[in-house]
Amino acid sequence: MFCQEIQLENFTEIVKKKLIIFDLDGVLFDSKKNMNNSWKKVKEKFKIKKSFVAYFQYIGLPFKKILFKLHIKNNLKEIEMTYKKESLKLLNQITLYPNVKETIINLRNNYKLAIVTSKDITRTKMLLKKNKIPMQVVIAPRKNLRGKPYPDQILKAIKISKTKKNDSIYVGDTEIDYNCAKNSGIRYIHAKYGYKQVRISSKYVISKFNSLPRILSDINF
Repeated sequence: MFCQEIQLENFTEIVKKKLIIFDLDGVLFDSKKNMNNSWKKVKEKFKIKKSFVAYFQYIGLPFKKILFKLHIKNNLKEIEMTYKKESLKLLNQITLYPNVKETIINLRNNYKLAIVTSKDITRTKMLLKKNKIPMQVVIAPRKNLRGKPYPDQILKAIKISKTKKNDSIYVGDTEIDYNCAKNSGIRYIHAKYGYKQVRISSKYVISKFNSLPRILSDINF
């Protein structure tokens, strides 16, 4: 994946604020319907027998890594292009979770905000722009950054935002996100409402997005 990070504003005015890093799908956006239909197109075009359930169990990993896990070895570039094209066509099937926009706008007054996602930069930027979600930094997969659960993307977000690890926290919804935060040496908040209904040994858990400010106020970081 050849993508890039984007920095959306100057940090000079918010240099003292702490950093909240969000996963995108399963935390801010419910993209499952879009993913299902995009994968259906891939299956039809390339005669792939792997079900969406099989695909979805690896969600959170970079797309090519998911294909590797599914033992799909041929037409990798074409499969990825087809999936992305179909996903873009069906972008209206991706919706915000309840109260995300209002909560994000309020959090922005006191925190730096960033995205670390396995989704490509094009779709990520389109979703944020379409839904008017303000983010200072967005880190998507790119050639010289290893994808989750490696720490590279989170560490890049921390570096760009000029924040220390102790002043940073990652909000995710999968074990991959949890391990990514752990490998990065930062705190983790688990979005229980997200894609993976698995038990994560995280000290901090939210069952709905608008409970995030209360959790943050209880964390001494």
